[in-house]
Amino acid sequence: MSPLYAIVGFLIVQRLAELAFAHRNYRTLAGQGAIEVGRSHYPAMVALHASWLLALLGTIEPSAPVSTPLLVAFILLQCGRFWVIATLGSRWTTRVMVLPGARRIRSGPYRYVNHPNYLIVIGEIAVTPMMFGAWTLAVVASALNLLVLRIRTRVENTALEAVYGDSEPAPPAGPADSEARRRLGDSDAAFR
Repeated sequence: MSPLYAIVGFLIVQRLAELAFAHRNYRTLAGQGAIEVGRSHYPAMVALHASWLLALLGTIEPSAPVSTPLLVAFILLQCGRFWVIATLGSRWTTRVMVLPGARRIRSGPYRYVNHPNYLIVIGEIAVTPMMFGAWTLAVVASALNLLVLRIRTRVENTALEAVYGDSEPAPPAGPADSEARRRLGDSDAAFR
């Protein structure tokens, strides 16, 4: 089997498993009163990731050689992704969800950086095509990813600040939930 097909196949299976896990967590979090924000940018994220996977298959020759150092970087990025998911556990989703009454997670990679998953995605979107010599795809996909992540991090930072503020413990559920909803607003317009 072509290394390209093996890696893209791995990524597709990984993404599908992540979506299933994220959907389950989304339902659980919503049932606990979590607030979703930034829905308007989510389709762009999905389209970007799906297009990137298709572009890997459409622009790279299946027989392209693999750069061993970049393959190692790819594997390390995947380890980082699993670390992020394991750290967030039942609070990991592909959407921006905040849970009033819960503590903001500051363990695992979140001890060191606010958005470790986004750093991993930045690396993955660049490293995967470069691993096969597809530098143009790496640059174009990375630029598009940075545009989407610019919106995403703004949405997430605003939501985290509105619900958790600078303090470690979040306010208790109940009235704080309606206060958090008021601060977050009823539409995505506040997050553009």
